[in-house]
Amino acid sequence: MKRLPHPLVSAIPLVVLIVMLAVVIALFGSDSLNGGSQIALLMGLAVCVFISMVFYRVPWKAFEQQIEKTLGGVAVTILILLAVGMLAGSWMVSGVVPTLIYYGVQLLSPQFFLVCACLICALVSLLSGSSWTTIATIGVALLGISHALDINEAMAAGAIISGAYFGDKMSPLSDTTILASSSTGVDLFTHIRYMMYTTMPAFLLTIIIFAVIGFGKGGDDVLHVRQFTEGLSSTFHISLWTLLVPVLTAFLIARRLPSLIVLFLSGMMAGITALILQPHILMQIGAPSNLPQLGETAALIKGLAITFYGATSVETGNAELNELVSTGGMTGMLNTIWLIICAMCFGAGMVASGMIESLTRVVISWVKSRVGLVASTASTGLFLNVATGDQFISIVLTANMFQNVYQQKGYEPRLLSRTCEDSATVTSVLVPWNTCGMTQSTVLGVATIAYLPYCFFNILSPLMTILVAAIGWKIKQTKVS
Repeated sequence: MKRLPHPLVSAIPLVVLIVMLAVVIALFGSDSLNGGSQIALLMGLAVCVFISMVFYRVPWKAFEQQIEKTLGGVAVTILILLAVGMLAGSWMVSGVVPTLIYYGVQLLSPQFFLVCACLICALVSLLSGSSWTTIATIGVALLGISHALDINEAMAAGAIISGAYFGDKMSPLSDTTILASSSTGVDLFTHIRYMMYTTMPAFLLTIIIFAVIGFGKGGDDVLHVRQFTEGLSSTFHISLWTLLVPVLTAFLIARRLPSLIVLFLSGMMAGITALILQPHILMQIGAPSNLPQLGETAALIKGLAITFYGATSVETGNAELNELVSTGGMTGMLNTIWLIICAMCFGAGMVASGMIESLTRVVISWVKSRVGLVASTASTGLFLNVATGDQFISIVLTANMFQNVYQQKGYEPRLLSRTCEDSATVTSVLVPWNTCGMTQSTVLGVATIAYLPYCFFNILSPLMTILVAAIGWKIKQTKVS
């Protein structure tokens, strides 16, 4: 039987990681994801491997196998990220996002924007089962509208993320929802119904908070809105035909196609739309005035390829709008992918060394009551999001670690499945080096630390699950012989 490291020893790599990340953020600021954070994660892994191999005789092969297993599990995630980059570029250049912004700023008011953004994202995510798809599509457009309405972008991102993660959590199409129920042996719809007792109160409180914040906003900045609409209409061919792309994307989602296929096909549809409605933009991207002129067809093909994979910038005559409509394509996701790989390697090292198990055993040993059990489970979900950098690993490990404890204490497995979702699923986006935190920060262009205070649903969910446990609402315990 493998000898587990002492909990204090197991905490050393985490302490090293946190200290190094603090130094990196202090030195590099918003550029910390461009390499500094990756180095911090690899240094934390190095400390973990050194301690394990020297003092606990853990063979290097164990680390290799766990890293291979972990990275294999995120291969599709990496492809999804590349597809998100492709989609973000094509939806912008094709005029899909500019059209949504153009009409959105005229329909939404600052007072109701945060509530509407949260509700819209909740509905889209509930139907699609994917917070990532929701944020990469309608979320990006809503963030653009927030700029035109002069809404704080961190607040807007918080509303978008809160809604998207509510829908993701409650959708029967969501991979995390299916994972949490299957990992604990709970029927999917039983799991979803039981989550309503904690999720609905947390979401209603979130809506109330955003409504209160919105009431403090002033009236429409007519001049600012006019500058945006004029800049968009003079640069892009604003047409309702572009909205066929999100409509067809919704149809693909309704057909329950995998997220990767939906994102890829949506990006391709937007590319075709760009060729038809925005050829002048593609020409500008593919054949800039400072380079030798290409033939029209060649320039269009080159412009479309760059839109998919590279950084694009479009001159609108408005500096703020220029920044809004610029995109990074697949290339813009590479730092995020690099960071995910490093985070997964660190998490794999902590698992292979037994340090994760050692730390969680300490948490489990503190369980003395129903509230303590639920609080420990929620804390473990959050801790694993920090330690492993991935919500899927966090859900599975939390479920596996507490399954016997819940059974021994006579609690239903649906309480465990709900608590896993209330913690591991929703808090993942709050951790800067977690796959969710990195992805949404990159897609929205808002730092994780900036939007974190406004992700009210994500913050309230683990607190609500503890509160409901304290009240004992709908929680049954059988007598243990």
